[in-house]
Amino acid sequence: MFKQINPQEAIELQKKMRQQVRIEPYEGELRYIGGADVSLNRFSTTLYAGIIVLSYPELEVVEYRTFRGETDFPYIPGLLSFREAPALIEVWKKLTIRPDILVVDGQGIAHPRRLGIATHLGIVLDTPTIGCAKSVLYGTYEEPGKKAGSVSSLFDRYNKEGAIGAVLRTKDNVQPVIVSPGHKVSIPQSADILKNCVRGYRLPEPTRKAHELVNRFRLGQL
Repeated sequence: MFKQINPQEAIELQKKMRQQVRIEPYEGELRYIGGADVSLNRFSTTLYAGIIVLSYPELEVVEYRTFRGETDFPYIPGLLSFREAPALIEVWKKLTIRPDILVVDGQGIAHPRRLGIATHLGIVLDTPTIGCAKSVLYGTYEEPGKKAGSVSSLFDRYNKEGAIGAVLRTKDNVQPVIVSPGHKVSIPQSADILKNCVRGYRLPEPTRKAHELVNRFRLGQL
């Protein structure tokens, strides 16, 4: 699915995969939550991917796995999954404890074609996913309240009939994060789950710990 594909073909594939996206309430038991991220050196084609699995709601680390791989797909906003998802899929295969929900550093349906990396991974892995991004790729919103825990809705700028995500303030007076369901989770659940994963930092623990993991891996500290 990811090999020997050019950017235009990738866009067409996203349009087709959009039909498979399921944004609906997650009704299973949530015992383990995962965080997924990818790190690389500037101008390098070597990817350092990692997934960390935490108990929920305690958020204690129960497992982590990493994978180093190469990519020949260029960095293009909106097509991040074709660059990073193959390496994360390889990490997923290594896990002995699969998270009930996987939180990905990137977008879910808050994407021009509703197919950010969290959504793409959710479909390919057939697992519930949430996107948690540091900034907006697509959409418009009103600022949430300044206090931690404040939330506002993210809308498609061309169609405000339905939300495509949530904007979550995780610390008082700190830039919010962009939360959007990837697959098999609702928007309100995505925001509530990540709100429960905040432990004093701007980033919720799944993606914060995944970010630390892949950077340590890249620097040879694992």
